[in-house]
Amino acid sequence: MTFDVKAVMFDLDGTLVNTAPEIAVAINKMLAELELPQLPQQQIESYIGEGAQMLIRRSISAYMRHVPDEDIFGHGQDLFYQHYADNVRHSKPYDGAVETLAALQDKGLKLACVTNKPERFTIPLLDESGLLDFFEIVVSGDTLPKKKPDPIQLRYICAKFNVLEAEAMLVGDSLTDVAAAHAAGCYIVTVPYGYNQGKPIDHSLVDETITSLTELVDLLT
Repeated sequence: MTFDVKAVMFDLDGTLVNTAPEIAVAINKMLAELELPQLPQQQIESYIGEGAQMLIRRSISAYMRHVPDEDIFGHGQDLFYQHYADNVRHSKPYDGAVETLAALQDKGLKLACVTNKPERFTIPLLDESGLLDFFEIVVSGDTLPKKKPDPIQLRYICAKFNVLEAEAMLVGDSLTDVAAAHAAGCYIVTVPYGYNQGKPIDHSLVDETITSLTELVDLLT
């Protein structure tokens, strides 16, 4: 199966870059300062994908029997942001990410990155990973009033590119990405190695599943 699209949008965490190790370190440093139990990396991975605030809330609440006070979440966010700023640049792109983006760029496709990660972490991560220059547009979790699974980010990018949503594709790793693409009316292609709360994505929900980003090049005419 091949797709005739003009723009390709990429999720970041779990799709282009393996950010879980650095996120897990920052979360556990936050928990230590809050005098809360440490969490396994796999559990923290299952909390990734719906933005930093949800990640922090889930991590703090993991072993609590009651809902923590909002002040704890606020303090936790400050701590997490501090620790994550120290190591966000250490995350590495997945194999084939750079080569795939270069090949799609050579095809003349418009490329964008769309993530729920705050901009203060998105841009340094893309820059250090060598991916930033491939993207004409980067939309982070705090760029617009809402983020995935709401379709506003995808529609914003399509409008900026002056392409129809039906002429665009989102490449992601989670049901959050699937829901956003469906709501926007874009094609959706997923990778199986990301952070979809530790669960596989039903193939019937997506237009295509690829095992490596490099497979994307042959899918796009």
